[in-house]
Amino acid sequence: MMKKALSVLLALTMALGLAACGSSSSSSTEEASSAETEEATVEEGEEASESDSAATYKVAFILNSSINDGGWGTACYSELVAACDANPDWEMSYTDSLSQDGYYDAMVAYCNEGFDLVYAPGGEYTDAVLQVAEEYPDVAFALLNGSEDTPADAVNGNVTSLLPDAEQIGWIAGALAGLMSETGTIAFIGGMELTTTLQKYTGFCEAASYVAEQEGNTITALDAVYANSYDDSSKGIEFANAMIEQGADVFFGDASAVDSGARQAIDEYNTAQGEVTVYDIAQPADYLGQNECIIGSQVTDNSSLIALCFTAIEEGTFGGEVLYGNLQNGVLYAGELSDLVPEDVQEKYADYIQQMIDETFMQ
Repeated sequence: MMKKALSVLLALTMALGLAACGSSSSSSTEEASSAETEEATVEEGEEASESDSAATYKVAFILNSSINDGGWGTACYSELVAACDANPDWEMSYTDSLSQDGYYDAMVAYCNEGFDLVYAPGGEYTDAVLQVAEEYPDVAFALLNGSEDTPADAVNGNVTSLLPDAEQIGWIAGALAGLMSETGTIAFIGGMELTTTLQKYTGFCEAASYVAEQEGNTITALDAVYANSYDDSSKGIEFANAMIEQGADVFFGDASAVDSGARQAIDEYNTAQGEVTVYDIAQPADYLGQNECIIGSQVTDNSSLIALCFTAIEEGTFGGEVLYGNLQNGVLYAGELSDLVPEDVQEKYADYIQQMIDETFMQ
């Protein structure tokens, strides 16, 4: 009942037209043990507007990769910026390129500076979030891809998990892979072996196999590989080259800058071949055009989930819950497709996505 109610609430919230307003962004690329944040702008070189100083609430964003990684970090940062732009009472600061032992210090520094919300975009931050949340009961913490159990583990009830449907994320990519693979071999690259990443891989494989079977083909998914990193692009290059040698011709990943490295390797392979024969499906934003090999994207509108956190904090109701995002409430969707995807395949893909929305896919 809770999941259904929250999904309905999310759908209603997304339906409301929010006026876009400028928001300030503070950045600190130092690991914030001292965490002195400097006033900066959302767009580099852009002056903060007069109205920024009127912001009532402050949200801090911590990240273990760069906001310029061209993947997960960039998407999560952009979504938070969009949420602040749509909610002018909020302004943001961020600390990126953190090592694991820097999570705690960065969050503590923001809590000591009076921030209302700390936003961490991944399950790998869970332990640090729960520790700091226990020490700072008056600060709210939002954990993207946090588990369903995490809010209950927070001693002070001040943690909320934002949980896009990882299985559906895999489906969105897998259906396209099943339609586009010519070799019948697909590949997945992960950053870390997290529960949500495993769910994405499982959904990717099962959807690709199902769709291929419907088209009279078969699909083999290579075992998932993990970089144990989100910023080592060289690992992505290494993995992609090895998997191409094994016949993989459609890739999907959950590894941020590692994915960017994989795309570099795929583009270089295609250039050497003189044509694009190996493809990549991006996530969690629409990255069509960033690399020639990208044929589509799985998109997650996390800004809608963040906006719900803002509202809950303003109303004094934040914490102790899971906010779900899926195809049904519009948080998840398929991005634009490349011209490399034939028109008839695009039509089939659209039909499979509609089946997912209608909850008839693979039924």
